Amino acid sequence: MKLRRVAVVGKFGSAQAEAAAASVAGKFLAMGGCSVYTISPTSVRGAEMVGAVPDLRGKRPDLVVTLGGDGTTLRAFRGLEDETPVLTVNVGGNRGILAEVTPEGVDGALRQIAAGSVILERRTRVVASCGGEEFPPALNEILIQRKNLTKTAELEIKFQDDTVKQKMDGVIVATPSGSTGHSFSLGGPILHESLSVLIITPIAPVYRLESIVVPDEKIQVTSSHDCSVVMDAQVVRSAGYGEPITVRRYGKPAVFVRLKRRGLRQMSRLGF
Repeated sequence: MKLRRVAVVGKFGSAQAEAAAASVAGKFLAMGGCSVYTISPTSVRGAEMVGAVPDLRGKRPDLVVTLGGDGTTLRAFRGLEDETPVLTVNVGGNRGILAEVTPEGVDGALRQIAAGSVILERRTRVVASCGGEEFPPALNEILIQRKNLTKTAELEIKFQDDTVKQKMDGVIVATPSGSTGHSFSLGGPILHESLSVLIITPIAPVYRLESIVVPDEKIQVTSSHDCSVVMDAQVVRSAGYGEPITVRRYGKPAVFVRLKRRGLRQMSRLGF
């Protein structure tokens, strides 16, 4: 992997992650031969600081390094529209399910990257749209839930030639990456990260309704009440009652830099 432009993203508000980000940026500067970008407020002499991850789009980095927990990784991927490879470093994260290395493993990872002996793992992302507006993409999941907590909404869920219609509090559309998140906590299955499918997991349906695994094509959700559309538990948008919400696979996958092949890596991080 030839590195001409590298971006380093630290967990916002974490002094530990910002210090680690500054250290990694310094390592790339010491290697020479590439431009290095940091995200405000991380400032390193010789590197260019930008305001936020979306500001990197015009820089076209060859590699992004994230330092923090899974939330930092999700935020970085949401700001990257293309297939920029991301090396994930767990700094202060709870479980670091998406992470590849700890700070102690960064030097070894950089040597492997320089030698071109890494694996680029592509994962499905999803995107929701409503009323002519496309919302930011999500790596893990899109949550659609009622705003009015005093009344149960009736949700109509369409996929391919099938329709499910039932009263429930909401629905989660999760990717295989997100199968170990909120969908799993609601009884959904764990899927291998490489699959090109989506999981529809109802939230508190009036009549028991299991999760449904469907092809990663268009899913349409219509609610009888105003609802919130939440991307990766970080970004919230609104949809009016009776207004169709379309969820589909995002055109560009998330690309992870992996140092070696592992099957069902998320399960091992969960303790299985």
